[in-house]
Amino acid sequence: MGPAGSSAAASDVLSVEGVGVTLSGRQILDEVSFGVGAGEFTGLIGPNGAGKTTLLRVILGLQRPTGGRVAVLGRPRSPRNQPVGYVPQKVLLDPDMPMRARDLVALGIDGNRYGLRLPSRDRGAAVREMLHAVDAERFADARVGNLSGGEQQRVLIAHALVSRPRLLLLDEPLANLDLRSGQEIISLLARIAREQQIAVLLSAHEMNPLLPVMDRVVYLAGGRAASGPAGEVVTTEVLSRLYGHHVDVLHVHGRVLVVAGAAGGEPALATRPAAGTG
Repeated sequence: MGPAGSSAAASDVLSVEGVGVTLSGRQILDEVSFGVGAGEFTGLIGPNGAGKTTLLRVILGLQRPTGGRVAVLGRPRSPRNQPVGYVPQKVLLDPDMPMRARDLVALGIDGNRYGLRLPSRDRGAAVREMLHAVDAERFADARVGNLSGGEQQRVLIAHALVSRPRLLLLDEPLANLDLRSGQEIISLLARIAREQQIAVLLSAHEMNPLLPVMDRVVYLAGGRAASGPAGEVVTTEVLSRLYGHHVDVLHVHGRVLVVAGAAGGEPALATRPAAGTG
């Protein structure tokens, strides 16, 4: 796939081809194409209103596209038996809710299954294995509402992974996390992607926390997308074409700074160079 966002390869776990979405007469997504392969960590990057959440909803089958197609493991997206895990942007966990971390993880086992539940012994083993994978064993019996933001994210990731999906989608998982917690979550996800050969697509405003581990980037702006290695996509030429006006891409102390001079003489908008809060 080149920076222009060409069609996904046939071997990709996730294939998005020419997807468009129009809501209330407004074009939200316009001919978006990319793919994510097994074991790949892909960052879905873009400013507020770029269409990141809408795109995730299309992939999840919650939003019908007005054009294009989405395939998982080569098959059209359907609500039944799809190997997709999802961590939503906002999950409010009541501190008074009498649910342990391990109980929340267990709820993810049968969420996409039809028919008989797994035997209790198998369920317990699956939960323990996933808590270990996300390094959450030490607070497995704590109430989820009393956990820190980073700890809750680990539990939610385990909940999304315990059903053994081939694709994991995360909507702004770094929001409201401090720098250290955000870096830990990113490192965790990158390791899980490699070890379990899961295709990971993570949306964020800020790409800098993802740069050390990101295999490729899907950059959304104005409803359009460019995809490929970050060094090929996050350039003045490519982003200026996406935004529809001149954009400067600066490299400062190992971070990438995108400075977009808005059309019509409006003040320039710069992405935050500091990493951590998403």
